[in-house]
Amino acid sequence: MKLIKAIIKPFKLQEVRQALSSIGVEGMTVTEVKGFGRQKGHTEIYRGSEYTVDFLPKTMVEIAVAADRVGEVINTISKAASSGKIGDGKIFVLPLEHVVRIRTGEVGHEAL
Repeated sequence: MKLIKAIIKPFKLQEVRQALSSIGVEGMTVTEVKGFGRQKGHTEIYRGSEYTVDFLPKTMVEIAVAADRVGEVINTISKAASSGKIGDGKIFVLPLEHVVRIRTGEVGHEAL
């Protein structure tokens, strides 16, 4: 099992959710986050004063999947989240050792 964490632009969330639903991925956790990558933020002018915005708003989508579905999920997220511009985001894949469904007590793949 793997945990996929995708950092995407907030306005791409619905497209990503719909694309994942179309391949049968139903469960996910979504968190509003802030961060920066190569773009290192930008400057804005507010009430005549210029200031630097270091951390940009992003959305993190976390999905637990069986190891054999990782490639399919990554491709689906990449296609749905891509705008072709800087700041589209990143996808991280981490090992997932143990999963328990609290309601039923199911463990492992059955709990996904």
